[in-house]
Amino acid sequence: MEFNATLIGEMISFAILIWICVQFIWPHINKAIEERQLKIAEGLNAAERAHAELKAADNKAAAEVKQARQQAAEIIDRAQQQANQILDKARADAVAEINRQKAAAQDEIASMAQRAREELRERVGALAVQGASKIVQREIDPAAHKALLDQLATEI
Repeated sequence: MEFNATLIGEMISFAILIWICVQFIWPHINKAIEERQLKIAEGLNAAERAHAELKAADNKAAAEVKQARQQAAEIIDRAQQQANQILDKARADAVAEINRQKAAAQDEIASMAQRAREELRERVGALAVQGASKIVQREIDPAAHKALLDQLATEI
């Protein structure tokens, strides 16, 4: 290999090209690479933050769903308790009404029995007086008649 002026010129031209690249082109390329690295790093950080926010939102949604289910269960329990209270009150009211009607019926039965006894006394008294008047075959004055009936009624 011959060392001549063309080779030296080429080497000087190559050295000048390298120097120009290092002085003027390389800083712009390096700056663009660093900016790209920053953008990628920011994108990764943003993705991690978004992932963390998504996870937090999922946890929050799960907690809210759990709370909503718990509230629904409480509402159902309260509704069941109210239904039971209404049923118990209706039963108590029905029992009270039955007892009231039973007491009224017993009072009416007692009243009817008393009336029947009084009517029976009157009839027995009338029959006794009639029987006695047939036996005696005489007329009794009305006052004596009433006194006799009252006496028989009290005895019966």
